Amino acid sequence: MYSGYDIVRVFCAPDGGLGNRVAVVRDEETTANEAERATFARQSGLPETVFVNDPERGVVDIRVPGRQLPFAGSASLAAAWLLDAPELITPAGVLGVRLDGEYNWVEASPEWARNRTLRQYASPREVDTLPVPPPGEWLYAWAWEDEAAGRVRARGFPGRPAGPAEVEASGSAALLLTARLDRALNITQGRGSQLLTAPAPHGMVELGGRVRLDRAVPGTRPRPAITLGTSPSSRRRIHLLDL
Repeated sequence: MYSGYDIVRVFCAPDGGLGNRVAVVRDEETTANEAERATFARQSGLPETVFVNDPERGVVDIRVPGRQLPFAGSASLAAAWLLDAPELITPAGVLGVRLDGEYNWVEASPEWARNRTLRQYASPREVDTLPVPPPGEWLYAWAWEDEAAGRVRARGFPGRPAGPAEVEASGSAALLLTARLDRALNITQGRGSQLLTAPAPHGMVELGGRVRLDRAVPGTRPRPAITLGTSPSSRRRIHLLDL
């Protein structure tokens, strides 16, 4: 297991809790080996891990146990928040980054999102009471809480025979739903995690949420300072790139 990495929570609830936990490894001296990266992603116990290839340019490598991902919403927001770079370069493409007070944003293409079945239900109560479906399709169950205000209640079921039966927040599904509805959304998913989205120019979608440092695992080299439990408002603001 590497020393010197951060565990970041993304899409936190209004009280700063919940969200998805992501490992971000920034020490390039310990992440050059492909086999070590695969081992760390498998043994970390976290659904997503980001390895930073170039912190100045924002080049990242996103992993889940067993494979590399071209793009992932939670991992991208976690890396963008920590790196303080003007953009993020993933295998899928270049993401614009915007850190704006309480919320942190990346601009991504819905075409980069992994396939999800988006199924609308009649009410939030129906979504809340859904049993976990049998293995099969990746189901994103959603219903309007307040259609006029763009408020959505959602849950995500990966449908895999192994791994978590339900995910707390799914940035990819939020991108797909926003593209389908073509409007800004305020999504409450899982036990109360919050995802914000908005259509952007050229078919892109802004994906945002609260990001918090959950835990820093000390390394052997000096590490950049991070403010625990707050958004990085003391760092310079990064404005959205027009992709």
